[in-house]
Amino acid sequence: MSMKHYNRIKGLIAATFTPFNQEGNLNLEVIPMYADYLAKSSIQGVFICGTSGESLSLTEQERKELACAWIKAAQKRFRVIIHVGSNSIIESKSLAQHAEEIGADGIAMMSPTFFKPVNVNELVTYLKTVALSAPHTPFYYYNMPTITGVHLPVKDILKVAGQEIETLVGVKFTSNNFMEMAECIDYDCHRFEILNGYDENLLCGLAMGVEGAVGSTYNYIPHIYQKMMEYFKKNKITQAREMQLKSIAVINIIIKHGGGVRGGKAIMKFIGINCGDCRLPLSPFSKSEYEEIERELVSLHLIS
Repeated sequence: MSMKHYNRIKGLIAATFTPFNQEGNLNLEVIPMYADYLAKSSIQGVFICGTSGESLSLTEQERKELACAWIKAAQKRFRVIIHVGSNSIIESKSLAQHAEEIGADGIAMMSPTFFKPVNVNELVTYLKTVALSAPHTPFYYYNMPTITGVHLPVKDILKVAGQEIETLVGVKFTSNNFMEMAECIDYDCHRFEILNGYDENLLCGLAMGVEGAVGSTYNYIPHIYQKMMEYFKKNKITQAREMQLKSIAVINIIIKHGGGVRGGKAIMKFIGINCGDCRLPLSPFSKSEYEEIERELVSLHLIS
């Protein structure tokens, strides 16, 4: 199936957190409220079971249950893109097939992270095998070399995958290599959609030509980025830069508290959506740490 008429993403996609209860099991009851909250924030969609969703810490069954819960809760108000990457190609194929069966708007896939492909052809063969399990669903390659350890040139991946994977529509580009990003955006007359992956650098991505972005902080401060994008469109670069600096101030807080997943989950609790602690090896938040992050958020006027 050709994806020529696929509607590109213009705006923000929230990389959602996976809610756990006190026992460390899935807490699917949170998702309808979570979905309602995001729908009101005017985001374009969700990216579930990705890095922010602790995907490789979940079982295949948990990932399918999460996918079903999000599709049901979204009620077509926004797109649902499901990450199906895994170190097992059997699991990835099963997740991809399931995503298509339940009506996902797209699937994405990072490279295996243990036995890694050593060249572009190996990676594309792996991706193609999974994409064929969802032959009618738009497919994104999820490029995140700092996590996967796979540093293959993305433009070369697009050259080969563009011939091999009919459903390929773009890349979730989570890398600071803006030269590479620009080449990917420009490749083959802007054939592929390149989604910005680092929230703290969205303004750089906009300058290179991205129109859509996937990130965890879009869960709780989407208005900052939406203002930034509006300022950028109006060529108000100074104001756009001020918005980016506001986002960086928040990101510095979550980095201090263990990164985007661990710190981000704590922030979700303060906005009324309790996603619980992360799954080990990411350590739980202590009471004193919650108090500290609360003070830091109040100082930025993000919560009162």
